[in-house]
Amino acid sequence: MERIPILQMGEFLLVTIQVDMHDRLAMTLQDDLTNRITQTNARGVLIDISALEIVDSFIGRVLGNIAKMSRILDAETVVVGMQPAVAITLVELGLSLKGIRTALNVEKGMALLRASLGDSLGGNINGDAGA
Repeated sequence: MERIPILQMGEFLLVTIQVDMHDRLAMTLQDDLTNRITQTNARGVLIDISALEIVDSFIGRVLGNIAKMSRILDAETVVVGMQPAVAITLVELGLSLKGIRTALNVEKGMALLRASLGDSLGGNINGDAGA
């Protein structure tokens, strides 16, 4: 069965979607990712969709569900690398992807996850408690 690899980078999981997403693969990813979050106690999930040129409403909903499930499991989700055509399609389909933060690339996405992790620990990005 086809699967999308999930890499662990410290407290974060990195998913790079390099193939066309079909419904079964999207559901498998959703299940695999939620299992890995609980197994690894991941605090963040970064999903790189830069290779995705087309999304439909189902794939958009699955991305939204992944973010919601991750949040319930105490992990932030950031989607990076969204192509302009994908953004246009999601807007035209009326999918707002609530709970999903976005960034232009993996580097910016990781910075966003680190910043949100720092915020959740009660400090700022530098880990200081503040004045």
